[in-house]
Amino acid sequence: MQIINQDNKYHKFSGTKFQLHPRVLKATVKASSEKNQSGQNSDDATSEDKVLSQQKDGHNAALWRNWDAFCRFTRPYTVIGTISGAASISLLPLTSARDLSPAFFVGLVKALIPLPFMNIYVGGINQLFDVEIDKINKPYLPLASGEYSMAQGKAIVAASGLMCLAMGIMFQSPPLFFGNLGALLIGTAYSVDLPLLRWKTKPFLAAFSIVGLPLTSHLGVFYHIQKSVLGRKTVFTKSLGFTAIFLTLFFISIAMFKDIPDVDGDQEFGNRTFCVSLGKKKVFSISLTILLIAYGFAVVIGASSSIVLNKLVSVIGHCTIASFLWLRASSLNLNDNASVQSFYMLLWKLLNAEYVLIHFIR
Repeated sequence: MQIINQDNKYHKFSGTKFQLHPRVLKATVKASSEKNQSGQNSDDATSEDKVLSQQKDGHNAALWRNWDAFCRFTRPYTVIGTISGAASISLLPLTSARDLSPAFFVGLVKALIPLPFMNIYVGGINQLFDVEIDKINKPYLPLASGEYSMAQGKAIVAASGLMCLAMGIMFQSPPLFFGNLGALLIGTAYSVDLPLLRWKTKPFLAAFSIVGLPLTSHLGVFYHIQKSVLGRKTVFTKSLGFTAIFLTLFFISIAMFKDIPDVDGDQEFGNRTFCVSLGKKKVFSISLTILLIAYGFAVVIGASSSIVLNKLVSVIGHCTIASFLWLRASSLNLNDNASVQSFYMLLWKLLNAEYVLIHFIR
């Protein structure tokens, strides 16, 4: 047996067999073990990172699904429309730039805060009593699809209604409180299935509800600013009169049009809406005619203004919108619910545009 020492490394030869020195062998085994353990730890860390990443993605997806369901339940486009309308109406009582005081902005905030809760209540209570119909007409809604339980829906609706009323009391503004209370009562009468109620199944009462609900709220905001904030006498101004007439016509049109995609479910459950009684085409024709009358009325009133700028903006603006509306209506396919829904959303956008134009009627 021969032992060779080379660079402090010991190798032992026995015949043709090669063996490591015990100390070298021990060090090699230890290094290999540490390497394997390090690799295993690295694999474990990678696996743990993947699990955490998957959990995070799952959590984010769950949050998004919950938010999406909440938006479908609360219908943000109606909330935006109500807030933009109230903000616009709040400017009508102003007579000069000096009225844009800190007190005005505080009063405006007080007027706007309860409105989302009012909208959620009105839209939510309608869904609570329309679950079976919505399974046919709007199966994507959370209650109809089963994403929300009835208990969850009732909790959201009850909390929203109470918050709306509580804020009206807390802000100590009678016009604001009674305006919101009136809107909540109309919304309840429209949807709740009780004797003499469930107005949505009676065409004229349904139209009254669709018109009366926003007008009641808007009038509350107007007189809240005029009386409670600015401290002035209650006056029915020209701009408010125009706004009330125009919005009445506009919301009558919306009240008729909104039931077009719901004909199947309404027929099955015996809801005698205008669409069920008259048919889609006739209802759409009447709805469009009412809208064009509203814009024609706006052009006439705008043309009578003594201020040249107001006259030009009002006449040109309303003529442009009416022309655009006519073009879109001429290409609408009433048998395509997606097309009908797109046109319905257009009406809400045009309503927001009108909330700008009403300030040129002075």
